[in-house]
Amino acid sequence: MSRNIDKDKKAILTRLSKMPIVEIACKQVGIPRSTYYRWRKADKNFANACDEAIERSADVVNDIAESQLIAAIKNKDMRAITFWLKHRHAAYRNKLELSGKVETKHELLPAEMLERLDSYRRAGLIELEEDAHE
Repeated sequence: MSRNIDKDKKAILTRLSKMPIVEIACKQVGIPRSTYYRWRKADKNFANACDEAIERSADVVNDIAESQLIAAIKNKDMRAITFWLKHRHAAYRNKLELSGKVETKHELLPAEMLERLDSYRRAGLIELEEDAHE
């Protein structure tokens, strides 16, 4: 059973431009998702076209969802009102407060490390804090 790959790719793109869900598009065209992903990997133009189609259809879904949310707000649905305010108005966002204290410990460096730092300082590779005050 031979399939026309170009025809199937075009059909996938058509489906993805209407619904941004790969699994549904593949089922409607009659190909496994693994085939879709293999095509994407092998054909960068196809992959880019799919990404654009998914983005366009996702934008349409977002517009529909936003209009439904606004309609719910107009109908005084408190959940919709709360959702809108939490996501669109800074004063209503969930806030997280952190408190605590920061403690710094000054541990003495091992003698070997001090010798190495001193050799770096003498070579002019680093400047130590006490050098800056001189």
